[in-house]
Amino acid sequence: MNRTSPSRSAQRVRSSAEIPAPIADELRRYDDHLRDVRGLSAGTRRDRCRIVEQLLRKKFADGVVNMATLRAVDVRRFIARQLGDSPSHSAAAQLASALRSYLRYRTICGDSVAGLNAVISSPVQWKLASLPRALRPDQVQRLLGAFPYGRWPRRGYAIVRCALDMGLRAGEIANLLIEDIDWREGTVTLKGTKSRRQDVLPLPMATGQALADYLQHERPAISSRAIFLCRRGSRDIPITTDAVQNVIRRACRRVGLPDSGSHLLRHTLACRLVENGSSLKEVADVLRHRSLETTRIYAKLDTPNLAEVALPWPGSES
Repeated sequence: MNRTSPSRSAQRVRSSAEIPAPIADELRRYDDHLRDVRGLSAGTRRDRCRIVEQLLRKKFADGVVNMATLRAVDVRRFIARQLGDSPSHSAAAQLASALRSYLRYRTICGDSVAGLNAVISSPVQWKLASLPRALRPDQVQRLLGAFPYGRWPRRGYAIVRCALDMGLRAGEIANLLIEDIDWREGTVTLKGTKSRRQDVLPLPMATGQALADYLQHERPAISSRAIFLCRRGSRDIPITTDAVQNVIRRACRRVGLPDSGSHLLRHTLACRLVENGSSLKEVADVLRHRSLETTRIYAKLDTPNLAEVALPWPGSES
């Protein structure tokens, strides 16, 4: 089963239907580069193509893409219009990343556009400056209690348990297939993850019970191998990444918690592991981080060990 095909074809249908043909062709070639050369996920490719589409539409309104006419002032004005008067850090970072990525691609194609990178400034953010946001134990219980309600309560409960107990990302939850679960061994196999590898994780008992309850009593009996389904019109189809995030957000809103998606639950799992004495390497293994640098932010939560290495305050007796 080719999991990239629906997203890719949907994007290309949209391109050919709404965008001038030369720009649509350019976006298709760029999307192919992001997928085949860079190995980026469908969501990342979609976000970058959306930004590049806006740039090309603004500069090449007639549909003819001629990169030799793209000037630094064009890029600077585009960035200013996109960010407005009060840009958020995340929006500015995403914009800068997409533009740099596209200019690198055009350089590979033989265009002399590398100098345009000089006008793309990255937003300043001190590394590890903030604490990871996570749910308190009482908030976790409130969230788990949000599922006597809703159209698919067993599905919602199982989705939250997958994110909360195993740290699965929304896309990983959406992509789970029935054969990915080995009930006898108590494991879950993740394929096509963010790190482009296959991982085998232990299946916690509470998560397995939630999944079994959903599969036995709520999941429609259709031929699709996807575990989680949603209703689209009169049809039951595999759930999407956005739909998984919406399930979690709606549950949070029902019980008065911050409107957040699966990443909040990943942070909650990581914080719980640190508080229970797990090492950063163990946390990185559970979250499947490719680098310990990504996991370092959770070291700030290990207050007992931090207290041992803290220097005495000048003038204090200690």
